Amino acid sequence: MSDLDIRVQGRAGRITLTRPKALNALSYDMCLALDAALKAWRDDDRVALIILDAEGEKAFCAGGDIAQLYDTGTAGDYGYARRFWRDEYRMNARLAEYPKPVVSLMQGFVMGGGVGIGCHGSHRVVGDSTRIAMPETGIGLVPDVGGSLLLAGAPGRLGEYLGLTAARMGPGDAIRAGFADHYLPEQDWPGLVERLCATGELAALSEATSPAPEAVYAAQAQRIDRIFGAGDITAIRAAAESDDSDFARDAAKALNRNSPLSMALTLDMLDRLRPAATIRDALRQEYRATWRVIEHGDFLEGIRAQIIDKDRNPKWRYADAVVPASVVTDLLAPLGEDELTFD
Repeated sequence: MSDLDIRVQGRAGRITLTRPKALNALSYDMCLALDAALKAWRDDDRVALIILDAEGEKAFCAGGDIAQLYDTGTAGDYGYARRFWRDEYRMNARLAEYPKPVVSLMQGFVMGGGVGIGCHGSHRVVGDSTRIAMPETGIGLVPDVGGSLLLAGAPGRLGEYLGLTAARMGPGDAIRAGFADHYLPEQDWPGLVERLCATGELAALSEATSPAPEAVYAAQAQRIDRIFGAGDITAIRAAAESDDSDFARDAAKALNRNSPLSMALTLDMLDRLRPAATIRDALRQEYRATWRVIEHGDFLEGIRAQIIDKDRNPKWRYADAVVPASVVTDLLAPLGEDELTFD
């Protein structure tokens, strides 16, 4: 398909996202095609490893192509979004559990759906331009595509900070947080790909990578743990507002900007995933949340405010009240016959 270049090159199965003008946003058709390639190459002896990359300098993949989710959802059709997420999450699980090495090369923006395809492979490469984020609470969703598992595994309360504020990580922080493994200057990526394709061996990667740049958020670790370990959203917001540092002020702005319901859900989701959850545990829980918030949450309003009308003035549920714990529990309850399954 025109949005993906899928081919076998030497010893590598290669998947390249090819819609740079759209920041390589991931469509439903792209999810299905990517998943089909993974299935086809699983037992293909020609393919020793998988390489995931993308055209353009601005983004590896800046998220999902959500316009159709909005159009169908506002028309009362929630089935399209639920099918999209179901099949995307199955593809995310396949990547995370793939029996062959998966090397992802992630430049520029890596957000939402981009995390789902770039950050679950076995060998995740970042460069100086890389900016990774889970911005879902800003559009009334929750960190999904398996991102909740990565957030839950980050040091201290860094996952809560990243998930609630949608803060972006450079290469050093991405490696420290567990979203990436290797740093390599981007001018060296073509040579690495050439060697991987020629040999099908990962020695080329270990020989090429360099020490990671500084992890900026490491210097704020104590502050992050204190603020984002304070308790519920109300307590976290109060802790941020009582800290007079620039870092805390920026965090407080994000906490006052993003969906209270989505943030409350995110906190509970991360807590449930510690300490020994699997990718399937995370995706199953995410699907319970996304299945319901398309109809009963802030997602459609968040898309309207941020993407459609662009007034940046969403009318959030619970904007002036505490989110009841019972609401969070109900949104994360098992889905019965609609529960996410994996093939």
